[in-house]
Amino acid sequence: MACPNPLHYLLVFNGKRANLYYLTFVAILCSFFYLIGIWSNTSSPVISSAAPCSLQPLITTPIPIKLDFEAHHKGADLPPTAARVHHFPPCNTQFSEYTPCEDATRSLRFNRSMLIYRERHCPEPQELLKCRVPAPYGYTAPFRWPASRESVWYANVPHKWLTVEKKNQNWVRFERDRFRFPGGGTMFPNGADAYIDDIDRLINLSDGSIRTAIDTGCGVASWGAYLLSRNIVTMSFAPRDTHEAQVQFALERGVPALIGVLASIRLPYPSRAFDMAHCSRCLIPWGQNDGLYLIEVDRILRPGGYWILSGPPINWERHWKGWNRTRQDLNTEQTGIERVAKSLCWKKIKQRDDLAIWQKPTNHVHCKINRKVFKYPQFCQAQDGDKAWYTKLDKCLTPLPEVSDIKIVAGGTLAKWPKRLTSIPPRISGGTLKGITAKTFTENTELWRKRVAYYKTLDYQLAERGRYRNLLDMNSYLGGFAAAIVDYPVWVMNIVPVEAEINTLGVIYERGLIGTYQNWCEAMSTYPRTYDFIHADSVFSLYKERCDMEDILLEMDRILRPEGSVIFRDDVDYLIKIKVIIDAMQWDSRIVDHEKGPHEREKILVAVKQYWTASAPDQNQEGNSAS
Repeated sequence: MACPNPLHYLLVFNGKRANLYYLTFVAILCSFFYLIGIWSNTSSPVISSAAPCSLQPLITTPIPIKLDFEAHHKGADLPPTAARVHHFPPCNTQFSEYTPCEDATRSLRFNRSMLIYRERHCPEPQELLKCRVPAPYGYTAPFRWPASRESVWYANVPHKWLTVEKKNQNWVRFERDRFRFPGGGTMFPNGADAYIDDIDRLINLSDGSIRTAIDTGCGVASWGAYLLSRNIVTMSFAPRDTHEAQVQFALERGVPALIGVLASIRLPYPSRAFDMAHCSRCLIPWGQNDGLYLIEVDRILRPGGYWILSGPPINWERHWKGWNRTRQDLNTEQTGIERVAKSLCWKKIKQRDDLAIWQKPTNHVHCKINRKVFKYPQFCQAQDGDKAWYTKLDKCLTPLPEVSDIKIVAGGTLAKWPKRLTSIPPRISGGTLKGITAKTFTENTELWRKRVAYYKTLDYQLAERGRYRNLLDMNSYLGGFAAAIVDYPVWVMNIVPVEAEINTLGVIYERGLIGTYQNWCEAMSTYPRTYDFIHADSVFSLYKERCDMEDILLEMDRILRPEGSVIFRDDVDYLIKIKVIIDAMQWDSRIVDHEKGPHEREKILVAVKQYWTASAPDQNQEGNSAS
């Protein structure tokens, strides 16, 4: 048995003694700090005599702390400004139908040849109105669609001239407090529906292959109004001329329309936009000026698209006496149109009674070969066919995209409606838009489906079917907003700003939607009170330092109906500035969080324009009467 080592007992003893010293030191240190704590708590506080207070008894239980996550800085906290009272007064009642860029007085300064004076001529910065355009006295919310197609309140468009001028053509009738639209037209006195049936017997309007149309010289837009029931959406346009308020009537009826004229500049649409173009006694000299106007129609027609002509000179053999023209004159006019159409490689596919229809080729394979026969027009060289904002008309043929086979549709085949809405547009699948891919398109479509669903929780009027009819998207990109709301009884005017980095308006038309180009530093070519709802996505970020924010907002106020709504989506710094201005314009508004939550800098501003009108005529006042 081993004997214990004495050294082991010595080490154990020394370790125990060291632990005892350590514990003693810690106890003394704790006691010292405990005494200091007691001293600090029992010392009398120094209380200023200037601020007496009573000492509260010592509370030994913990006090619950309430955390406040509410915002403490709101638009109402911003400093007041003179704008709230005086900055944006109502305009004089004479401006109730003011269209800044189609002003009749200003137009007289310009050349009358080729109707240049009826084109857009916008005011200079110093000429801009800094007031709010009033609705006419007695203005009433329009009838809901489809009742609005047949009826418009007289108080909203107080003009009876067309009821007299077009009395025998079944355009419009006045009955007590409203206008009635029987659906007639100069060349379709039996109604637009019967006239469209006649067209449908010549080309198929029912299989979804024709979705977008343009009506040149549209009158009150009955052709476009009745095509809507066949899932064909029409861009109707006419100048602001002696046929007073024809485009305004169209818009009050809930039909897409713009003020416009075929004169010396391109129509504000991309190339290959429309499936069908229409002219019913539109008085455009198609065979004159070396076919300049038919060349422009060719630019905006898609490959395989149709041009429909009714009225002079079609069927002149029957109507020449009623038109008060000679046979020779009318024959010469029709021969000129036929010659230009052939030079564009169009094929005349039908002429029956008062209708004639031509078709544009699906590609330019043969057309390039026959330039040896038709020396004019030649194909345009190094030209952007989609550029169409104050772009001069060219007497050259816009070339279609190249194809490898004569049977291929230039630019790609479009799906039939409604599949066309969500199919990848050929401009994207063909890679002609830098940075936009099929994945980009699909994701954008889904993104806007979610965003519109969120919008409906913010604006109950948007969620109510039938409450809105005419909608405007000020910065449309790929048309996702319009696509997300297509099942509602609405139409959307999609805007691609000319300052946008990528020109996407061609994609919007390939989806079967409609739109136009616009510079928001200028007024839009439309009447006051056109739209029930306006969507402004990143508009003010885009126009930063380009023009005055106030001017854009005053233009929005001009084209928005009383009690119409606006949804702004932008950086919060812009929205705060916008809110100050629209509060001065008598809009009700609130800023809410992004759909992803409060941590996003991008916010949403929901606004509603208050109802107010011009004063009653017998009051002889320039102010407004709130109602």
